[in-house]
Amino acid sequence: MNSTCPYCGVGCGVTVTSRAGAVQVSGDGEHPANAGRLCVKGAALADTLGETGRLRYPHVNGSRVSWETALDAVASGLQQVIDQHGSQAVAFYASGQLLTEDYYVANKLMKGFIGAGNIDTNSRLCMASAVVGYKRAFGADAVPCSYADLDHADLVILCGSNTAWAHPVLWQRLVQAKLQRPAMQVVVIDPRRTASCDIADVHLALRAGSDAALFNGLLHWLAQQGTDSSMLPHLADVPTALDAASGWSPAQVAAYCQLSEEQVTAFYRAFASQRNVLTLYCMGINQSTSGSDKCNAIINCHLLSGKIGRNGSGPFSLTGQPNAMGGREVGGLATQLAAHMDFSAENVARLQRFWGSDRVAQQPGLSAVALFDAVARGEVKAIWIMGTNPAVSLPEASRVRQALAHCPLVIVSDVAAQTDTSELAHICLPAAAWGEKNGTVTNSERRISRQRAFVPPVGEARPDWWILAQVAQRLGFHQAFAWHHPAEIFCEHAALSGFENHGSRAFDISGLASLSVAEWDRLQPVQWPVNASAPQGTARLFSDRRFFHPDGRARLIAVTPRLPLAACTTAYPLLLNTGRIRDQWHTMTRTGQVPRLMQHVSEPYVAMHPQDAADYQLQARDLVRVQSSQGWMIARAVLTDDQPVGTLFAPMHWNCQFAAQSSVGALVAAQVCPLSGQPESKQTAVQIARWHSHWQGTLFSRDNVTFPDGVWWSRIPHTHATRYQLAGSGPLSALLSALDLNDMACQRMEGTNELRLLAWHDGELMLALWLGPRVPELDLAFIDAAFASPPTRAADRHALLGGRAAERENAGRTVCSCFGTGEQTILCAVAAGDNSLAALGARLKCGTNCGSCIPELKQLIARFPAHA
Repeated sequence: MNSTCPYCGVGCGVTVTSRAGAVQVSGDGEHPANAGRLCVKGAALADTLGETGRLRYPHVNGSRVSWETALDAVASGLQQVIDQHGSQAVAFYASGQLLTEDYYVANKLMKGFIGAGNIDTNSRLCMASAVVGYKRAFGADAVPCSYADLDHADLVILCGSNTAWAHPVLWQRLVQAKLQRPAMQVVVIDPRRTASCDIADVHLALRAGSDAALFNGLLHWLAQQGTDSSMLPHLADVPTALDAASGWSPAQVAAYCQLSEEQVTAFYRAFASQRNVLTLYCMGINQSTSGSDKCNAIINCHLLSGKIGRNGSGPFSLTGQPNAMGGREVGGLATQLAAHMDFSAENVARLQRFWGSDRVAQQPGLSAVALFDAVARGEVKAIWIMGTNPAVSLPEASRVRQALAHCPLVIVSDVAAQTDTSELAHICLPAAAWGEKNGTVTNSERRISRQRAFVPPVGEARPDWWILAQVAQRLGFHQAFAWHHPAEIFCEHAALSGFENHGSRAFDISGLASLSVAEWDRLQPVQWPVNASAPQGTARLFSDRRFFHPDGRARLIAVTPRLPLAACTTAYPLLLNTGRIRDQWHTMTRTGQVPRLMQHVSEPYVAMHPQDAADYQLQARDLVRVQSSQGWMIARAVLTDDQPVGTLFAPMHWNCQFAAQSSVGALVAAQVCPLSGQPESKQTAVQIARWHSHWQGTLFSRDNVTFPDGVWWSRIPHTHATRYQLAGSGPLSALLSALDLNDMACQRMEGTNELRLLAWHDGELMLALWLGPRVPELDLAFIDAAFASPPTRAADRHALLGGRAAERENAGRTVCSCFGTGEQTILCAVAAGDNSLAALGARLKCGTNCGSCIPELKQLIARFPAHA
């Protein structure tokens, strides 16, 4: 059976098979988004199935209840708030993890029948600036490009996008395209050197947040050099945009962006001289207080030069989530109605006619940051959070927690039993997970694909659309929410997209509105628009150079570049950047449960340049405290020349379920782009200092452990046990008490400032502990295996107490997660002569599956100059 991966916006097709009762997931070779490729997260999807960590039953105020009781509690709670405080006191906060059918029902209930605009989504943190950029330029939120453009581009620009880690399968397609056409140029625009620089011909390490100036200068350069004159009749507001860009000479751009003038002019010449230019941009552009302008600065250049609407060309925003695009289609953002309609009186009336409701919201609702501010002020008194974890992911996360803690009614629908957000909920509803739910998603290239159910729901989990429809019926809206199958919802959504459209709205899938359930179930991946004019879908938009503003012309937008609001000061002298890492997804509720996905990067970390480490008297592997004016976190120091001096980088994923005081969201200020409402998550002024501890250690335990105050911990699942990295300043007696060693036989080895301990019960290893002044060097795989097959010989137990097997080499830190290949194993192979990617792949298999580890493999090979 074929389905679609539930992670990033690449939207990879997967093939699911079951052999001897075991589910296996592989890439779908026929899916146009990935042609059989999968990243390590997608390849590990089978490991996320089952009951581990799942919310299985409805709960109200901490007690398990029936679905009838839970649904009645949700409906009565919402109705009571509406009756006492009005519909504006209710809000939904949804997720790009929802299927389009789920999203449609949520938006219809809130905007169409409760009658408030207060439904927003975590896509606000991801793609809101891209939406504004497209709408201002084209008159519609319409991504013009396709992944196939990578196969035709002469120049590919990666701007604010570590594609190699955030969209690995798309990255591999780019790698393959460059191998086949070596003349293709790749330019990476990013303040730090990332894995995406591995194939770059040019890396423009510009000043953080200065991208708009770089592209404003390019617009000015293009105007001076002469552009595609045939494009001008299709453009409006050209003089105003060019006037705003006129002051940005290469010299001024170079000074502003902290690049050399030679770098700037070389980039401009490359853009101007190549016929087909594709610009891929992501969070480094969008997550800014001027994110919308940055998007339009990029789009302006493609419009003026005519590098749009043809093979290999266009401005291409990469979506962060599997269905962020689908959420935009159905009105999941508070600033839009369904089917890409805005809140004009004409569109409100149209939606009233289609839905048969006189309650349709008349104005935009509260976007994410403003929504939780309203919760904090007590204006929103009931919030329903679906499939996301705002207590971690939103800026000023500590304030979000406080707001939810004081909100009279917090409802959470989720697959995970325990998240930072669900701990604050009054009502928890078990949602169906990937593999259990049935519907559609839309990827970054506008391609609609099916997610199909192939396993029964865990416990009493139910699809989100069903939960929402049941609540809607209890609120009195029976007829409008009387679906029996998600295909009916999809067809209603498709019909609305074509309702009174006549080509005026870009989003139109009316050609799918009459699908039967069987036809919907067989639906093949297709790019919208899909209608009478394009029954097979549309690969590329604007080839006819007609846009969706009323006059049919695109708009050039005047852009005034602005640096980030975050500015370094004496108190906060460093600039913190945040983002994703290779093997983790969002707040780890799914990937954090998979042992092999936790081995490449196991702990929260902060990357810094060695010069900054020396200035602050820090060493690699130190625990450090990073603090902003909003909050603080603890993470492990990683030293790298890839990080610019004066800047730090920390991953966004860790939370209170996986580490103590390690949430990046607590540091980021709630400063947003005034046009898109998207937070500036990429730049935060911070200070850094060593977090002092008297001891550090590693604990393996068969059971989860709760640690006393004063102990920093990070939790890492392994196959047979759970590992904790620990540090603290308090007495060891408090830690040992928390471990509850009663009724266990213990082996101990103690020395100066060191303790090693193994605890056994009925012949089984229950826990293993190593403590000392620094993090101990251990053979982690050897220790984990001992929990499955406890050593019986005294010599083997002694080796276990030492933390490493005597007869084998420690594989070291995992580099290739697909095959579990460690750094030391790779280095030994390189030293022995396997000094190429092909040789390493043949011997160890590393780099031969998803390819995400290839940049790191090259770095390891380069450690041996004779073999480089």
